[in-house]
Amino acid sequence: MMKKSLTVLALAGLATGAMGQDFSLSLIANASTIDTTGGAVTFTMTVIGDASVGTHMLGGAFSLESNGDCIANMQWNNASWSAFNTDGGFAGDGDYNEVIFGQLVIPGVPPFDVPAAGSDLGMAIGSFTVTMEAGVGDFPIEFNLVEASPFSLEVLDLGTGNTFNSSQGNLTLNGATLNVVPNPSTISVFGCLGLLATRRRR
Repeated sequence: MMKKSLTVLALAGLATGAMGQDFSLSLIANASTIDTTGGAVTFTMTVIGDASVGTHMLGGAFSLESNGDCIANMQWNNASWSAFNTDGGFAGDGDYNEVIFGQLVIPGVPPFDVPAAGSDLGMAIGSFTVTMEAGVGDFPIEFNLVEASPFSLEVLDLGTGNTFNSSQGNLTLNGATLNVVPNPSTISVFGCLGLLATRRRR
């Protein structure tokens, strides 16, 4: 009876430990405001992978959604460490189909036992190059990463050889919000509409 109790407690401890593992994917834009006054604008958003366990990123997958109907094009650029990639491509309306990234690491089997440079936790998985159309109004655009199945991030602990993935713990997806500055023609249109509304009230 004592042995059974200890076994149950040990398993409960393992389950708690697994659920205590935190994983995250974060979008970091190279600008907080997009100025379309000079025409179409291109900017980048980098995806950073991190976890509370492990030392290096092995692979994963995600897609991207936004309210950016005014986005003309998007392109995914994987980090140099990611050797196995699948690019679902731009889906239109500010969305991007699933991206898969990864590398092969086999602990104890040279030369596959050394993770590629740049794959440490907290480093970049890759980046989106986004082209915004000219003539965009004054409103915020929200970009959100979308979780993939069976997991969005898998990591390796180089010291122990153990692997962990986001399906075993808590996954946080951090998006990005960018403010768009309207071009002069858009401002003048809004101004005219305002004048017309004022005249009608009189």
